[in-house]
Amino acid sequence: MPSAEQQNVPQPGEKVLFVTGRLAAEMTRRIVAEVSKNMGFTADVTIVGISVAALMHAEWLSRKLTDEPTGYDRVFVPGWLQGDLLPLTEQFCVPFYRGPKDIIDLAEFFGREGKTPPDLEAYDIEIIAEINHASRLSDQEILSLAKRYRRDGADLIDIGCIPGETWNRVGDVVSILQQEGFRVSIDSFDRSEVEAAVEAGAELVLSCNSSNVEWLSSLNAEVVVIPDDPNQIETMWETVERLEGTDCSYRIDPILEPIGFGFAASLARYYEARKRAPDIPIMMGIGNLTEMTEADSTGVNVLLAAICQELSVTSVLTTEVIPWCRSAVREFDIARRLMKHSIDNQTLPKHVSSELVMLRDSKCVELGEETLTRMAADIRDPNYRIFVERGKIHVMNRNGYWTGTDAFQIFDQFVKHDSKLDLSHAFYLGYELAKAVTSLTLGKQFRQDQALNWGFLTIPEQSPHERRRREKAVQKEADRGTGV
Repeated sequence: MPSAEQQNVPQPGEKVLFVTGRLAAEMTRRIVAEVSKNMGFTADVTIVGISVAALMHAEWLSRKLTDEPTGYDRVFVPGWLQGDLLPLTEQFCVPFYRGPKDIIDLAEFFGREGKTPPDLEAYDIEIIAEINHASRLSDQEILSLAKRYRRDGADLIDIGCIPGETWNRVGDVVSILQQEGFRVSIDSFDRSEVEAAVEAGAELVLSCNSSNVEWLSSLNAEVVVIPDDPNQIETMWETVERLEGTDCSYRIDPILEPIGFGFAASLARYYEARKRAPDIPIMMGIGNLTEMTEADSTGVNVLLAAICQELSVTSVLTTEVIPWCRSAVREFDIARRLMKHSIDNQTLPKHVSSELVMLRDSKCVELGEETLTRMAADIRDPNYRIFVERGKIHVMNRNGYWTGTDAFQIFDQFVKHDSKLDLSHAFYLGYELAKAVTSLTLGKQFRQDQALNWGFLTIPEQSPHERRRREKAVQKEADRGTGV
């Protein structure tokens, strides 16, 4: 008996039927034969009377599936198929399942369906997200940023004050955030700002050194101890000693320096601090690297999360000020979970989650020249199919097969053969070709009518065919309600 997570996966010895349309028939046969052989089940492919499998609907299939699936253990239909599968299961007395949206993903689909996904819920590193120059923002702007940071994974909201300026409303803002359920820290050396924030409920103060340790140690809040000068790390330990005789709790931050200003040496300070004090909580201000390195912050955050996890750095301070860091909180949230999973399980952070693979894709699957050529020869309808592989864009319909790297040149070629190309169809082709060019440029997987994969930033796209189908269904229901 298959386990719950394996219910959609053919088991060895089973007999399985795959349903597809005419154009994908040859490719489906080839892939199904390979996958079934590797997995030990028997498989057949049946072709229904439609060119494009993505346009199937369950109700339509119930009428068109003339080869009844008698004797099969399960039936797989294309992942794009719309409608409820339960009536099909009841009609043919065989369980119906949706397969992958693209048949080339069949092996991966069964592998994914058959496995229990790794648990990435746990993490050890607390994220403190700073709202920079908070005094120059309205209460609503601060609250909106705090909500976004919390949604993206922040555990504390840090109120960043401006050195040399005293903000007399900091206590009010902390109270507002407290009332909304936020944990709050205050980033200031100004005594009046810090005291007002702590009185209003701020639980953490950034930062503490020899200049303010005397009055900070008497406040009811945890403090972050930093060196007076990053190059004089002993000053941090001297401040720690002064706190030892008080009730003030603390964590330490040896200060991460930007590249070009002692970055490698600052990493060594964290390593030495952990060796010297195995049990003292450590914080790292990672914004000094992400904000000050003109590169997409995703990879930087992954490496910093790995360093923090290995050194048991239990909190980080991050920001989203500069454009390339605009999703830094969410990036680190995913990275901290991935790194904990990797280190706890002594496994590489690879093939676990692709949420942080954003610019390029984890893999690209190609159909190959032979399959595309055969497909182009078999097309009998005017609908355009677009593919990207082997360094070119491939466009085909019944009028021809065109390839190239310039979308404008390709469009000029096939539009000569299509005197009935209307404005909406031209817009659709332009949109898909633009995605194809992006895919070609970055080496991403292109799938017509689907969004390009941008990791956790991906915005799913609805197929235009399905959109129109739903619009017609809504209009039909409206007409029925009005008696039209």
